[in-house]
Amino acid sequence: MSQPTAVLLADASGHADLLAASADALVANDPFTASRRIGYADERFAAGVTTLQGTLEVAGYPVSEMLVVHRGELAFTVAGETVQVSRGDSLVIAAGTAFSVQASGDTLWAWFADIQPEGDTLPGLTLLDRRAHLNPSSPPDDQILIGPAPQCRANNLFEAGALRIGVWDSTPYERHGRGHLCHELMQVIEGSVTLRLDGGELQVNAGDTVFVPKGVGCAWVSTQYVRKFYAVS
Repeated sequence: MSQPTAVLLADASGHADLLAASADALVANDPFTASRRIGYADERFAAGVTTLQGTLEVAGYPVSEMLVVHRGELAFTVAGETVQVSRGDSLVIAAGTAFSVQASGDTLWAWFADIQPEGDTLPGLTLLDRRAHLNPSSPPDDQILIGPAPQCRANNLFEAGALRIGVWDSTPYERHGRGHLCHELMQVIEGSVTLRLDGGELQVNAGDTVFVPKGVGCAWVSTQYVRKFYAVS
């Protein structure tokens, strides 16, 4: 199940290699057990893809999860209010949220989840705004940069315990490989990046969602502006 390397969870066309794997439960009361595919899992965090057709009622979601829709459309209803997400959209479901969800067609999403969420996490849905206002953030350390430092910006739109989810952007830059500092799911909104990994290269284009586990050797090469959704822990 778990692989100590970066995993391309789903691409811009809606293709996901993980769909060939067996479905598995993320936690004991996982409502998506019948269609959950897990690409990475440890004792606290996991990433993978899920499919859904039809409607599902959930009394209280057992994990905190960021999802990125790659195919179809989902309509989540919480306390009488409905939030719709379609291809390219990203949504956070906080642990404890009660909702109904209706899938239009055969819907596929990539996800990153905290399977042991903090007890004080507030339930609810957070729709991520790809055009959210961003604030200056620190570029990579000078010791690992190749060339000039980029201009980076970010905004955490959801925070709960060790989990931070939001939007980040950067001007082009290149850096040497080093162990990835955190678990990270990233969905490229604009631009593209080449991740140079211990076992080869992974090209991540606009619309692709990739997961990089903590500690994996990873270098970054971008020759154009990049904007992405992220979930880090």
